[in-house]
Amino acid sequence: MKRILLAVVLLLTGIVSAQTGPKIVFKDKDNTVDYGTVSKDTDSGERVFEFTNTGDQPLIIKNVQSTCGCTVPSKPEQPIMPGKTGEIKVKYNMNPGPIRKTITVETNAVNVEGGMVALKIKGEVIVKNEPNPLEKKTNLLMNKS
Repeated sequence: MKRILLAVVLLLTGIVSAQTGPKIVFKDKDNTVDYGTVSKDTDSGERVFEFTNTGDQPLIIKNVQSTCGCTVPSKPEQPIMPGKTGEIKVKYNMNPGPIRKTITVETNAVNVEGGMVALKIKGEVIVKNEPNPLEKKTNLLMNKS
């Protein structure tokens, strides 16, 4: 009987402790920011992932890493208190072509496996098509005839 009682107490303690602690919830659907189709000339490449600590203890962002050097993330240095929001900023270098990058966030959050969260950015960087000055002059001359 004592063993059963001990097992029940340990089980209940485990359930209660699993519900406490810092919890991270990101604003963006699927933790993804879509750049859409953008031009290097008109877009800085900076985006923000906003999150909230929905837990009951301070949330600490331990580390933020990108899969390559073309994407530079920055993290909050101070703990995020319960109920407060924070930001992880990402700057993409805007090389022309498709954007498909992952940023790994290491936290003390209890609601994600191992405290790790994968953030994603996607989109496409295009080169703005500026007409050649010679083409402009040729088109103007041809339209006058």
